[in-house]
Amino acid sequence: MNTLEDKIALLHNYSACDVSDALLKIQPVAPNTAPRAGYLADLNLYPPNLPPTHRRKIIAPATTLTFHPKHPPPSSTPAPAPPIPIPHNTHWSDLTTPDTILLITQPANQHCAVVGGIMAQRMKLRGVAGVVVSGRVRDMAELRASGLSVWARGVSTVGSAAETVPGGFGAEVDFGGVRVKPGDIIFCDPEEGVVAIPRELLDRVLEVMPKLVAMDERVKEGVARGMSVFEAFREFRTKI
Repeated sequence: MNTLEDKIALLHNYSACDVSDALLKIQPVAPNTAPRAGYLADLNLYPPNLPPTHRRKIIAPATTLTFHPKHPPPSSTPAPAPPIPIPHNTHWSDLTTPDTILLITQPANQHCAVVGGIMAQRMKLRGVAGVVVSGRVRDMAELRASGLSVWARGVSTVGSAAETVPGGFGAEVDFGGVRVKPGDIIFCDPEEGVVAIPRELLDRVLEVMPKLVAMDERVKEGVARGMSVFEAFREFRTKI
């Protein structure tokens, strides 16, 4: 299990819930903050009612793209410059990285979409594994036809030019309270949701997760035999 590809192949044997359980065990939690265990909250796979061939786990390293307000209020603090700005006369979708999951952060309280059918088609042709948006998307029929795995918090009929502009690639982003860096592993599970695994914790997650899953299997077996949940937890959930 030396390569990243080997590790991602192992992750496919687990669910997003299994990943969060492992992160909750090993990830430090700052005082007076809620543990997030990598969970990127309130995301849905779009468009709804995808065929089974489109509803599959997507696991890949993250790349990041930030969007900024098109007309920021004069009193607001300017957005920090991203490491790789979008060159003039270039569209951001033409610069996306194959074999990654693109995390896009959109300013709060915007109602436009930052990803639509044309961008989805372009990213799919470039080999992007999937896209996760902390905002809105549109063109449901075209998203479905693209075959790209698209997760977002909502939809819109309005294009991005109405109120937002792309900033650039490569920044560490705050995705609803979870900090995500380029290269972290994004685990998109159509049954459970989306989890970000810090790259530096990937090996530890793969070490701890099978032990936690095995404990839970023993708990389930005990409950099926008539044990109370309290008894099964006490018997089979041991320290790691």
